[in-house]
Amino acid sequence: MAANGITAQDTQRNRWPGEETRAPEKFLRPAVTIVEEETGLRLTAELPGSSKERIDVHVEKGILTINAPVSPQSKGRLVYGEFEWAPYYRQFQLPDVIDPSKVKAEFANGMLTLHLPKAEAAKPRRIEVSVVS
Repeated sequence: MAANGITAQDTQRNRWPGEETRAPEKFLRPAVTIVEEETGLRLTAELPGSSKERIDVHVEKGILTINAPVSPQSKGRLVYGEFEWAPYYRQFQLPDVIDPSKVKAEFANGMLTLHLPKAEAAKPRRIEVSVVS
């Protein structure tokens, strides 16, 4: 994917080119994995403690936004805690080759998977060569 401006250094620094964070409130930045496939990109995000009904994924002006509120699920009185509950929030600038109208999302076991297909014009295609007599 270096042709699209992504380098090995970017992935080693655990950042995605064009990623933005625009939430004014306190939030958690979920860990993501982005894989380029022949038909598009697959983004997987860890969202433990969230539920399918509360996850908001949308694309606007080329920006993919993931917003997932969470709530403590344990009952009883907190005796000791080392982390705070906060909503997950992350934004990414989508490459122009992605068709935002065809993005699909799945959520299971705390993992959000987004399928970001390439636009038909951006997909590779084989061109037949004919013999001219």
